[in-house]
Amino acid sequence: MEYKRSRDQNVISQALSYLSWLLDHQHEFESLVKEKLGTEHAETIDWSNPRLVCIAGDFTDHDPKAIEVIGRRMDLVSYRVFDDVLTLQLVASVSGSSSPARGKAPSESRATGTGSPKSVQQYLDESPRDLQELFAALDEVLLSHGDVQKETQLHYIAYRRIKNVATVRVQPRNRMLVVNLKLDPDIVELHEGFSRDVRGLGCLGIRDGVELRIRSHEDLARAGDLIRQSVDAG
Repeated sequence: MEYKRSRDQNVISQALSYLSWLLDHQHEFESLVKEKLGTEHAETIDWSNPRLVCIAGDFTDHDPKAIEVIGRRMDLVSYRVFDDVLTLQLVASVSGSSSPARGKAPSESRATGTGSPKSVQQYLDESPRDLQELFAALDEVLLSHGDVQKETQLHYIAYRRIKNVATVRVQPRNRMLVVNLKLDPDIVELHEGFSRDVRGLGCLGIRDGVELRIRSHEDLARAGDLIRQSVDAG
């Protein structure tokens, strides 16, 4: 993340400079994560498509076009302060493309010794047709909510506004979609086999929220209100 108090043409170039440093110092970053959060979190770091967030009081008309040309996963976010209220607005966003991280393989590959892990897109492509159709219906529901954007990461597909409102994993073997929502489990009625509290479990995607297991269009309809709540909260 790079922050400038007002409009500054250097915000994008500085963010790219920091990203370059980070990709050249992956081991140091992973060691810090391991020290602060534990081995489990360090092993789930996804280096395939790091996200840059540039926050400034304003951006020029050229900045959104520039990040499209750069092609990195990048958000431009403007802010306003009204008395004691801070508001954020997404000015432009580019999802970028996943590519091997510079200098080394993703953490999970190194931890398991099995080579590159399967991506969520591979799992989706290998899924039975009925599961692919169920995903298409879920995708349509999530993208029907205003400014929600879709980004395919290595381990999951993210749907977000400024922050993630839902992450989706595909499990062909179990013939289901695993959807994590940014909801407080304490205020959601949980049902065994359908929804659960994943706080502290270290799951992929949204970690501290509610996880849904969707196996049918009936489950998807059942999830509709929870999805709406998560999008509204985002």
